[in-house]
Amino acid sequence: MSHISPVLWQFLVNWLKHFAIFPPEASTIAPYADALYFALVGMTIVGMLLVGTMVTFFAIRYRKSNHPQAIQMEGSTLLEATWTLIPLGIFLVFFVWGAILYFRIFNPPANSMQVYVVGKQWMWKAEHPGGQHEINALHIPVGIPVQVTLISQDVFHSFSIPAFRVKREAIPGRYTTVYFEATTPGKYHLFCTQYCGTDHSAMIGWIYAMRPDDYRKWAAGNTSGASLAQNGERLFAVMGCNACHAGNSQARGPNLYGLYNSRIRMTDGTTMIANDAYLREKILNPSLHVPAGYVPIMPTYQGQISEEGLIDLVEYIKSLDSNYRLTQMMNKSELNSAQPAPIGGANQGPGAAPLPGATKP
Repeated sequence: MSHISPVLWQFLVNWLKHFAIFPPEASTIAPYADALYFALVGMTIVGMLLVGTMVTFFAIRYRKSNHPQAIQMEGSTLLEATWTLIPLGIFLVFFVWGAILYFRIFNPPANSMQVYVVGKQWMWKAEHPGGQHEINALHIPVGIPVQVTLISQDVFHSFSIPAFRVKREAIPGRYTTVYFEATTPGKYHLFCTQYCGTDHSAMIGWIYAMRPDDYRKWAAGNTSGASLAQNGERLFAVMGCNACHAGNSQARGPNLYGLYNSRIRMTDGTTMIANDAYLREKILNPSLHVPAGYVPIMPTYQGQISEEGLIDLVEYIKSLDSNYRLTQMMNKSELNSAQPAPIGGANQGPGAAPLPGATKP
């Protein structure tokens, strides 16, 4: 709509911002969402005025004083078809418009930057693949598409950034995604827009849109020292996964090399794509979908790994582009198990510090 009358559009947007009725447009998708929104509002106003005018006109023209006796009026097929087909055409235009916008929002570009967000009562925890962790905050670069993978640890939450015109539900036990590309550096509100318990109103945060250079400086100064994939590699070894997924012909479990996004045939003849959701499901419910040629001997890790730990494992599996890392892990694990553990070591006894992502059974 902004190309029709730029002056009128800017006046309307600035007026709405001034009275805190309308959030700023800070993403590439925001102008398109606003155009659809204002078109719907405009159509509603025009329809309301048209119907109101016709009701008033007919009420005056055919009032009882002008027509004391009722007059029989036959229907008109042309008239009925007209007032049916014209609104139908208008609704279909908005349906197609909204569908195009929906697919644009929920189909991120292939080169999008990946960020994981875990919702829990009552906070947002963001995790960057490079090892940066944030609570109720998310730093992102301007001008780069960002794909957010959401999941909830407890109840339903809704991840909403009004300035970016995006909102997506965080659902327990299932990954959902949304993407955006910030256009203007600044600080923007983050809300949970679905009632999730006593402190729902306190489940808020901030989105920090930064210039790419500033974001790189922030990322370099806020890393935890290990990426998500590196944390997943450690968790993979600690949980004993390398005993079966050794990456060789004698392994009892499937080879994880190049597994991510590949098509896998199951014992029942169906095929599935090994995406993030599939990998998470296989860790928690390994007997649900069994690859062809294998038996369901893998134990479940339900309740033993947190959502953050599952994210780490998935990131590690996604990073496997060679059997070399799997083989090195297997050899290192065998070497460590053959050597006596040092007395008083940091990892001895039940009081040892847990690995990031692991939870006590």
